[in-house]
Amino acid sequence: MNALSIGLLLAGLLVVLVLGGYALHLWRRVWAQQKAYASAESARQQRLGGDLRLLAGSLLDEQLPLIEGAIRIKILLDNYNIQLSNHERCRVFHTLFDETSGIPTHAAWKALTAAERRQHDKRFSELELQHKAAARKAARWLLDEGLPQHPAHV
Repeated sequence: MNALSIGLLLAGLLVVLVLGGYALHLWRRVWAQQKAYASAESARQQRLGGDLRLLAGSLLDEQLPLIEGAIRIKILLDNYNIQLSNHERCRVFHTLFDETSGIPTHAAWKALTAAERRQHDKRFSELELQHKAAARKAARWLLDEGLPQHPAHV
């Protein structure tokens, strides 16, 4: 082997080592990003779970109107865990959401005439009478069984 061959071999080895080091650096960044994502997702899940517990408790304590609570719970459940959201015991939240999906909100609600608002309020009352027991039962199930129990932070 001559000096040129040895020099090229060493240069090639140096290039492989540099590229390997760079690849390791990139993989470390990927692993760090994956860890950060997992941590953020865990925090998000805990936050959503806490919000669901708060809403379900408020619905049971009647601190939250039934229709509004059911809609909020349904949306949070969809974001928290789609399998839990689609559980048969949570069906009532979907039913109330679907039954009220065409009702205007915010500025569109304010733009309604008094007669139109009364008509929607009448529909809300009918839905509440029809689904109140099932919604309360579903909220209780979420608190007792559906949502994981988290120890209180001290």
